[in-house]
Amino acid sequence: MESKKSAKANLENKRRMFVQIGLIVALTITLVAFEWKSYDRIMTDLGEREMVDIPEEMIEITRQDQPPPPPAPPPQTTLINIVEDNVEIKDDIIINVDVDQKTRIEAYIPPAVVEKEVEEHEIFIVVEVSPSFPGGEADRIRFLQENIRYPQMARESGIQGTVYVQFVVERDGSVTDVKVLRGIGGGCDEEAIRVIKAMPKWNPGKQRNRPVRVQFTMPIRFTLQ
Repeated sequence: MESKKSAKANLENKRRMFVQIGLIVALTITLVAFEWKSYDRIMTDLGEREMVDIPEEMIEITRQDQPPPPPAPPPQTTLINIVEDNVEIKDDIIINVDVDQKTRIEAYIPPAVVEKEVEEHEIFIVVEVSPSFPGGEADRIRFLQENIRYPQMARESGIQGTVYVQFVVERDGSVTDVKVLRGIGGGCDEEAIRVIKAMPKWNPGKQRNRPVRVQFTMPIRFTLQ
């Protein structure tokens, strides 16, 4: 069978040219690959965006309907009392215009001011000089022993113990505000109050050498024999 392909369409005649073109392309790619330059990647930090919370200022709204300020008070006037020349004015100060350096002037002595004694109503608990029974502690115990009467109810019930009585020794030594702090009952509390009120005047307590009101607590023991 005869080949119908023409000599111009035969590619075998152009093989050498195609090989040369391929070699040139391969050589060009190789040269470009060797000459290619690469750079390190640099990360640029642009920073983080920070949100700042700025408080909103509240502007006070001024009201326009406020009342006007009150008017200023009128200026005070000083009244001058004009008297005649023939009127005698009491408590007049006499000034001697003829005084010279040789004139003897008496020293001014201010009038003595009498201080009124202020009555102190404060009740002290601790003072410099404590109040005391007239005659001392032995007379106080003797007074209680001679004047206390054991209540019949407490005697029959067998009640005994200590009654604590509180009272105030006044500035004149009298005893006031008598009350029971802790009692035992059976009529002993009432008997203790009666005896305290029957006491004579005490020697008052003193603070800074002045008599003052002092609170005093006294235990009274009831014992059956």
